[in-house]
Amino acid sequence: CSSDLFRMQASVPELADLSKETPATFDLYGPHSRDRGTFANSCLTARRLVERGVRFVQIFHRGWDQHGNLPNDIKQQCKDIDRAAWALIQDLKQRGMLEDTLVVWGGEFGRTVYSQGTLTKTNYGRDHHPRNFCIWAAGAGIKGGTVHGETDEFSYNVVKDPVHVRDLHATILNRFGLDHDKLLFKYQGLDQKLVGVVPAKVIKGILA
Repeated sequence: CSSDLFRMQASVPELADLSKETPATFDLYGPHSRDRGTFANSCLTARRLVERGVRFVQIFHRGWDQHGNLPNDIKQQCKDIDRAAWALIQDLKQRGMLEDTLVVWGGEFGRTVYSQGTLTKTNYGRDHHPRNFCIWAAGAGIKGGTVHGETDEFSYNVVKDPVHVRDLHATILNRFGLDHDKLLFKYQGLDQKLVGVVPAKVIKGILA
């Protein structure tokens, strides 16, 4: 274990050294990809981690809880993430890594489409909305350009092809080559699973 830990620690300087990345790669991820701590730099680092065999990488982008000042804040959020997230997909694809790398983008809940608070041109917000929300996924056999599920005209309730978070987890495990119904362990008299004890299903409609 100590030798594994040493190898992990010793690999960090090379991993974190972006000096050998090409100008084209930095251009792909955008002008902030050279700046430590930015979302663009994190996406580029994520590709380097995956390239070196890291099996799970998580990137956070905070500050989406916009109950006010939405027009300005959402513009800045999207400016941070749009190009870099797109670049990560393109970079993985052109390196032949996307077919066995699953990229999932999501949050813990959705936001209402209607305004919260004072409604002015420059200041309003959106509240938490757990009834429906969207995520996107790419790679590892996910069918590109597919929209699964539909809401009512107010974007309030799901009216077609509902997906529970358990189904999402079952689908992610499926892309890893794992059957969620076979990953069982006994606990307090129940056959526990990674997706919970309530039945879950793989979302076959999004698979190529």
